[in-house]
Amino acid sequence: MTKKVLMAVVCGFMMLGFAFSSQAAEQTIDPQQVVDIVKKSVKLIQDNGEKAAFPLLSDPKGEYVDGDLYVFTYNMDGTIIQHLRPKLVGMNMMNVKDKKGKCLACDFVRIAKNEGAGWSEYYWPKPSTKAITVKTSYIMKVPGKDCFVGAGVYDLTKEEAEKAVPTK
Repeated sequence: MTKKVLMAVVCGFMMLGFAFSSQAAEQTIDPQQVVDIVKKSVKLIQDNGEKAAFPLLSDPKGEYVDGDLYVFTYNMDGTIIQHLRPKLVGMNMMNVKDKKGKCLACDFVRIAKNEGAGWSEYYWPKPSTKAITVKTSYIMKVPGKDCFVGAGVYDLTKEEAEKAVPTK
């Protein structure tokens, strides 16, 4: 094998390795994954109750967390009752607005009370980069309970999420 051929092969493997490491660093979350994890979380709460479900939903190494994909649970007055970040539990979010002035908890509560499930778009810090970016969350009321579960996808608009996974 000549030096040129060997160099081409080595460069090719290096570029291939870079492509794989870039994909691993930039996680792609599909809107269907978001809907699926929310539905799975709602079922967990229904079947086992909040006391048993919340530690499982909040476990950073558990099956309900995957990189930037995590679930959160609010009660109907806009207070966080379960979250990946325990410091947020107990915080009422009804006066918290995103960078464009939108009260995200207000929209979440409206969706849970009026439609039972749907998408909400707002701007929120992305855990992996800390940059504020568009986030679209799927919200679903837990039947028979005074709470709802949500999870979101970053860098995707509400229209894109609804097109990918219609809720109606």
